[in-house]
Amino acid sequence: MAMHALTGFSLVSLLGFGYLSWDWAKPSLVADAPAEAGVEHPSAAPPQPPHIIFILTDDQGYHDVGYHGSDIETPTLDRLAAEGVKLENYYIQPICTPSRSQLLTGRYQIHTGLQHSIIRPRQPNCLPLDQVTLPQKLQELGYSTHMVGKWHLGFYRKECLPTRRGFDTFLGSLTGNVDYYTYDNCDGPGVCGFDLHEGENVAWGLSGQYSTLLYAQRVSHILASHSPRQPLFLYVAFQAVHTPLQSPREYLYRYRTMGNVARRKYAAMVTCMDEAVRNITWALKRHGFYNNSVIIFSSDNGGQTFSGGSNWPLRGRKGTYWEGGVRGLGFVHSPLLKRKRRTSRALVHITDWYPTLVALAGGTASAADGLDGYDVWPAISEGRASPRTEILHNIDPLYNHARHGSLEGGFGIWNTAVQAAIRVGEWKLLTGDPGYGDWIPPQTLAAFPGSWWNLERMASARQAVWLFNISADPYEREDLAGQRPDVVRALLARLVDYNRTAIPVRYPAENPRAHPDFNGGAWGPWASDEEEDEEEEEGRARSQSRGRRKKKCKICKLRSFFRKLNTRLMSHRI
Repeated sequence: MAMHALTGFSLVSLLGFGYLSWDWAKPSLVADAPAEAGVEHPSAAPPQPPHIIFILTDDQGYHDVGYHGSDIETPTLDRLAAEGVKLENYYIQPICTPSRSQLLTGRYQIHTGLQHSIIRPRQPNCLPLDQVTLPQKLQELGYSTHMVGKWHLGFYRKECLPTRRGFDTFLGSLTGNVDYYTYDNCDGPGVCGFDLHEGENVAWGLSGQYSTLLYAQRVSHILASHSPRQPLFLYVAFQAVHTPLQSPREYLYRYRTMGNVARRKYAAMVTCMDEAVRNITWALKRHGFYNNSVIIFSSDNGGQTFSGGSNWPLRGRKGTYWEGGVRGLGFVHSPLLKRKRRTSRALVHITDWYPTLVALAGGTASAADGLDGYDVWPAISEGRASPRTEILHNIDPLYNHARHGSLEGGFGIWNTAVQAAIRVGEWKLLTGDPGYGDWIPPQTLAAFPGSWWNLERMASARQAVWLFNISADPYEREDLAGQRPDVVRALLARLVDYNRTAIPVRYPAENPRAHPDFNGGAWGPWASDEEEDEEEEEGRARSQSRGRRKKKCKICKLRSFFRKLNTRLMSHRI
């Protein structure tokens, strides 16, 4: 039944949207009329703020796009990037929640309390309610704001939902990963629920439709019903290509000769997402938005190499602070770019989109507003130097401390057992445990010879400080910490400066009342406003008592087990 519905959708969408007849060479379906000679016109009205379309993919690896030499077909992304500006010095965060929080707040994790891991479905936690989000700021500037896709920024209270954080409409999932057809998500054995929401209601009736296609269809409907005269912000956060590895059969067939099964499924999902982006771009043209639009494409973290992704030739993977975990796929496509068809090496971080897009919309946002991002539009559009010279990748005091780290190893100013990473100029410093630092080639074969794997394994784990010249060594193969102690000391001092501004980590214990069985079988808010103070007090008490002997009760043991399991999963430890 699901396959018949999908086949019907594909045929109707192709014919109804003119998919097959779209001419990429035409910048618009409606050309500008030539000015009449000798006719005086009144002074032009102030330029209308641009329509902003932000497309975020999930777990797409650095190598997994055609213009990076991939074996995966992405003709739409390749064309959009070629006609726009490729961002080849662009950084994101190593896992889902941190990237999304920094995109929507313009702040580092240390300034939102989300330094550690992700927001789990049963945690009483969400994006801080006292911070003005990017869509809220754009609403103040007259924008209509819409979100389609994955939220993953907490939902334990209604005030945490996308429609309460600046979006006029929302269709998507609240948790971190769901089945692409059934929208079920399990957060442990027997803790499963449905997770597809429209607005603040559960969208039971949309089950059965493949999420990538469903989300692209919803974007087309939004564009068809909206006037191009009102500025529009569209945040399209695809679930693809996060696990589970699922795709419509017709996309799998293209990669039938690919030996590695996980890579084959993953490739099919990437190509399906690429075609969804083509449908969205075509809809922008058809409904009159394209000529005054800015399309931004970004991945949210590095690819998960054991689930088909590839970050080759970068070191590391999702969940690590090596370049393979934090170097992002990104480009900007827009008729408004002053210098197009080029590659930008300007340093850009995901926090920069907040002030950049607010400025494009006619507003102001800066460090005076508590932001860590910069307005990088002149660097992207005109090729000017980036105002950004450094990036705090993160400081996570709760992550497992490195066995070989110490305060003494950090010149007495920084405990090198603490997981942290920072980029200053051309230098990158890592302390603590950055995660597994392997170099993994694309897994196109069913299996690799053991010698290949051992050759590219991280040579030694008996250290807690690494230093690289990223400009000269983007693959992080030559550790210079021993040769340049002066640089190490200077970057450790910057970590100390940043850490002074950090707020306490918010990572509360899971609440059994979040179980979907108590919400009609679906994931959704469970805490009332009156319980918020109680939840925060309990969270502080648990944080203060961390390390003390826990009560020997079944629920305590279960919570401890899942907390440890979550830590291992998020760090991708073997």
